[in-house]
Amino acid sequence: MLLTKGGCMSLKSKLSITLFVSLSTLSGNSVSSELNDKLPRATKAEQTMSFWDLPYLDGAYISTRPEKKSDGIEVGDLSLVTKNKHEIIQLSNEIQSGKYGLYDSLLISHKNKLIYESYYRRSRVDLPTGQASATKTLTSLIVGIAIEQGHLTLDDLHKPIINFFEALDKSKFVSGVEKITLHKALTMRGGLKIDQDIIQKLEKFPEKLKGQKYIQVLLEHSKPITDASQKFAYGNFNDMLVMHVLDVVLPEGAEQFIKKELLERLTIKQFEWKNSLSGVPEAGWRVKLTSRDMLKWGSLLLNDGNWEGQQLVSKAYLNKATSAIVDPLDTWIPDNYKYGYFIYQADISIDDKQFKANFAWGGGGQYVISVKDLDLVVVIKGHDREDKILDAVLKTVLPAFL
Repeated sequence: MLLTKGGCMSLKSKLSITLFVSLSTLSGNSVSSELNDKLPRATKAEQTMSFWDLPYLDGAYISTRPEKKSDGIEVGDLSLVTKNKHEIIQLSNEIQSGKYGLYDSLLISHKNKLIYESYYRRSRVDLPTGQASATKTLTSLIVGIAIEQGHLTLDDLHKPIINFFEALDKSKFVSGVEKITLHKALTMRGGLKIDQDIIQKLEKFPEKLKGQKYIQVLLEHSKPITDASQKFAYGNFNDMLVMHVLDVVLPEGAEQFIKKELLERLTIKQFEWKNSLSGVPEAGWRVKLTSRDMLKWGSLLLNDGNWEGQQLVSKAYLNKATSAIVDPLDTWIPDNYKYGYFIYQADISIDDKQFKANFAWGGGGQYVISVKDLDLVVVIKGHDREDKILDAVLKTVLPAFL
């Protein structure tokens, strides 16, 4: 299901309503008059509207005992698993007031049960919205599914990617392309470097970028690949190198595989997944999912790739993918963040204890955070330029589950 992309607008917002919510009003699904008393759902008009044109909700929707829906997600009660629910509710008050910027949802799952669900501003429970670069983590999971099904092996991660493409004219490649492996691309170290003016010229002729022609163009027009060039460089065509390998090794191609082996298996029915200029699915952006469905791939990280009793993603692959393989030095990424296979890793200190957190991260505040030692998945969605909410969420939510 490949649908159209939304537009853009400024980040001008309505006046936020600060909420003063007592614990008693949120013991279940009952809410105060200052809150939405029903899950915010998209109207018919909103279903076809650009995200940036969506009107803000009149008030937050907050539930400590989420509704059971037909989306495969089990639900529970926040009150039964923590005594600190008032701190989490206060965090929601602060999100609604705009204290941390422009954020749209906060969901918490504990032991594979959704126990806290809140929506603000442009969120609708049934409306898929952009994942931005959090999409890269989905691409990594697809690699893990391909390995679990035998289409790739762990050894394949360290083979030159040119070995996967039979239709290329290798005589035209720049020197050093054999240094590019899936392992390097998945850790943002493919080493490609192409002048921007060349890229702009190539994009004017999309017919020359279809299928494997895209890889041919990249490997012809890059500067030589050297050990020095293969340092961490975020983006830099790495995600599309991975997706193109998937497209040639998967019997039905990447698009059908994603639909059948990821989205359908996770009961994800409301989504958008755009194709790139080359005709294969995008690997690093232009994907839309609901906040509830984001929880599902957080659960895959939490449960070593197991889904409903079946091994969906290779456990051996995930052990590597969620480890601290690369230290992205001298970049905009915070010092305590490490990088695996399109998945971030950070050690979080709570009450003198260290917890390993893995997370997907997309621009504007798209997060899927899993903390295995706490059986915890947290989803955040936003449309904030500064994107400074993560520390506040971690410091509030994690201690509640110690």
